[in-house]
Amino acid sequence: MGLSMRSRFISVAGLAVLSGCAVGPNFHRPAPPATPDYGTASPHGATAASAASGGAAQQLVDGMDIPGQWWEVFQSPKLTALVEQALKANPTVDAARAALRQANDLYKAQRTSFFPTVQGSFNALRAKNPVDTLANPTSLPQVNPYYNLFTAQLSLSYMPDVFGGTRRALESTRAGVEATRFELIATYVTLSSNVVTTAVQEAAERGQIAATERLLALQGQLTETLQRQLGIGTASRADLLAQQAAEAQLAATLPPLQKQLGVTRDALTALLGRLPAEEPAETFRLEDLTLPTAVPVSLPSKLVEQRPDVRQAEANLHAASAEVGVSVANMLPQFTITGDTGSAALAFSQLFHANTGFWDLGASLTQTLFDAGALIYKHRAAVAALDEAGAQYRATVILACQNVADTLRALQADGETLKASAAADHAAEASFDLAREQYRIGTLSQVALLNAEQTYRQAEIALVQAQANRYADTAGLFQALGGGWWNLPAATFQ
Repeated sequence: MGLSMRSRFISVAGLAVLSGCAVGPNFHRPAPPATPDYGTASPHGATAASAASGGAAQQLVDGMDIPGQWWEVFQSPKLTALVEQALKANPTVDAARAALRQANDLYKAQRTSFFPTVQGSFNALRAKNPVDTLANPTSLPQVNPYYNLFTAQLSLSYMPDVFGGTRRALESTRAGVEATRFELIATYVTLSSNVVTTAVQEAAERGQIAATERLLALQGQLTETLQRQLGIGTASRADLLAQQAAEAQLAATLPPLQKQLGVTRDALTALLGRLPAEEPAETFRLEDLTLPTAVPVSLPSKLVEQRPDVRQAEANLHAASAEVGVSVANMLPQFTITGDTGSAALAFSQLFHANTGFWDLGASLTQTLFDAGALIYKHRAAVAALDEAGAQYRATVILACQNVADTLRALQADGETLKASAAADHAAEASFDLAREQYRIGTLSQVALLNAEQTYRQAEIALVQAQANRYADTAGLFQALGGGWWNLPAATFQ
């Protein structure tokens, strides 16, 4: 270690002793984002409305608080029940709770570093002296070379926290507890959101299956009509074969939808912490859900308080800051106070009698003089870890704001899409009804009828998807804003 570096350490040590402060940087919470909104994604009034199910206009309310059980805004008792079941039974929540208990116990263990360590010991020794030596360790006449020695002892060891290294280590551990707690909160919010979006996905798939089945019924009616017309000579066999092919093609789209519905049900069952054979009895359709007409929007400065991933990144930054202090303290002198007291006797019955007691008390100071730069490199590594944690915190804040902006854009687009899809579905249905009537009286060709039916089928499925997207993106907004965990009882995350 160079003279200048050694002088620097001595100066820091002197200042720490005089001031009683812990070495290393004091943590200060990062300043919240100064931007007032989310740019062009910021809401302007209400979203578009339509007459379709789930087509109500949504008012985006600045500063509106988020309920702890935000999924209740969809007014579905079945959905609420499943979310609550998932939060109680999903193993990822249990794992996160166990991790928090572990972190708390490690913190309590670290806290004991401020107290001395006292150990008790008892030794029993049977020994034989060499008879030809001049010295007799027992100070008794050398009659019997064999002797016993019994020692009972208490030992005390204490390391004063002169430079605050222990305080910084405890600070780091406490920040780790906070990071683990916010990881539990993030698991809670993510799980509840996943249950809601999976239920919405199931409802969408059931809607698409129902639309496909309705169209299959229509196709079946057309096929029967052509078969009758073929029998009386008003339709050709080519017309019938074309219709049967169209019906078969439509029927081929149904199994993939049913397969995806089964996969979604399996996913929902797993979220509830159950095996596939324990599938819940509750099923979902879009008609079971109510779209909330007022949804919250939080400013970026408020968002960093609400998002558990941002708070976790902040706790990690705090822990990294404290570790820099620990690395500095490790380079400074280490003080130790030790003491021993006890009794030693040649017979067990003589322990603690007169003239058998002993004690010692001492203090030591240790300073590393040469370690090939190991402590310096560890300090540099701690500083680099602090820089890394700071960059990760900034990245998390950016991602959080991006999530909200993306969801706000999605909600605005969802309203417009549903409005257009509802109008297209209404027009396609009316066109198909007219085409069927014209085909029945013979004023429309089969090709034109099939085209009208294809347009109607696509409009039906597009409408279902547009409705589902609106529900899913609404749930996504609640998740992006933090999920309202701060309005739940504190015991929820302990």
